[in-house]
Amino acid sequence: MAAPEPDWIEARLVAARPRAMAALLRYFRDLDLAEEAFQEASLRALRSWPKNGPPRDAEGWLILVGRNAALDRVRKDARLSGLPDDAAISDREDVEPEMAERLDAADYRDDILRLLFICCHPDLPATQQVALALRIVSGLPLARIARAFLVGERAMEQRLTRAKARIRSAEVPFETPGPAERAERLGAVAAMIYLIFNEGYTDADPASERAELCDEAIRLARLTLRMFPAEPEVMGLLALMLLQHSRQKARFGEGGLPILLDDQDRGLWNGAMIAEALALLDKAMRHLAPGPYQIQAAIAALHARARHPEATDWAGINALYRALERRGASPVVTLNRAVAVSKLEGPEAALALIEPLAGALDGYFYFHGVRGALLERLGRREEARTAFGRAIALAGTAAEAAHIRQHLDRLGGG
Repeated sequence: MAAPEPDWIEARLVAARPRAMAALLRYFRDLDLAEEAFQEASLRALRSWPKNGPPRDAEGWLILVGRNAALDRVRKDARLSGLPDDAAISDREDVEPEMAERLDAADYRDDILRLLFICCHPDLPATQQVALALRIVSGLPLARIARAFLVGERAMEQRLTRAKARIRSAEVPFETPGPAERAERLGAVAAMIYLIFNEGYTDADPASERAELCDEAIRLARLTLRMFPAEPEVMGLLALMLLQHSRQKARFGEGGLPILLDDQDRGLWNGAMIAEALALLDKAMRHLAPGPYQIQAAIAALHARARHPEATDWAGINALYRALERRGASPVVTLNRAVAVSKLEGPEAALALIEPLAGALDGYFYFHGVRGALLERLGRREEARTAFGRAIALAGTAAEAAHIRQHLDRLGGG
């Protein structure tokens, strides 16, 4: 058998990691030990596969080799107290065919879902959830995660250490979840994946470490959809991210200045991503169980289907935002709906819609940006200037601040 190229081996290891890590975590019930076991198995694969060729079942090989290597180390250190019962790590499974059969069992989904759910444990802050998932599930190097979050490696290592400590202290159960808990866990996993996507979505440089998090989130969504191919909300989540990511090349101009949707060059939108997303969304909607990700994807789809801004179905977008509001009142959803209302009824109606949100969204950059734009359209220049000034103070990136500065320059002040 011809030896695979090193890049091919790396791709195989990346693809195998979630399933192998999930099984190793079930064996050892310890994130650090499972991660060390997988790393040792990967090192052995890099030594063995170029000479012997890849095994028939890469996941089974990595689980078997990693488990045995970790057991040898733990036994040598005489630290067996943290291991599961002997029945759970019996040598009866120390052959590849039986391991492959075990991996093909229907409940392998619960192993990976458990791994994903542990990473998005509710005791963890959102930033720790994202960092832990990128390290444990995706296997991104510590240095790359640190660069994506714009922190030093030591700070990121401490963040991950604290996250693992919280999980240990929470004594997360490892039993197979029942149907109700599985649905709850799946919702938490979807939220965590979307957090990863949004971490990368705001970066103006599509080649940056941070922007690459969008691709990683899409990969994790594909993995989740392979495990749960009939879940319409997972289809909706993947469709939503594909539609948003399809505009990446058109969203920023020179100097990283954001370009509003109406002003984007739609010829730069990724047609293949849009086509895949629309097919996924159509399939999801046939389940007649619309959830928030499907509705948000449907809004993005109406933008994607419009060949030019004037063709946008703003009435449809307004109706979809109303559907989101009915599912749970959110000032951010109402703020987004105000954009559609401004297109349909004018800036005065939109301003009336968002004014009651001032208390809830006073610390939100986009509220003051939208409010300033509406006031500007109404000719209320001084009020617009004040709103834009507040937006600059809340800007999270230099690009956001520069965009608002353009509005102020046009007003001739500040």
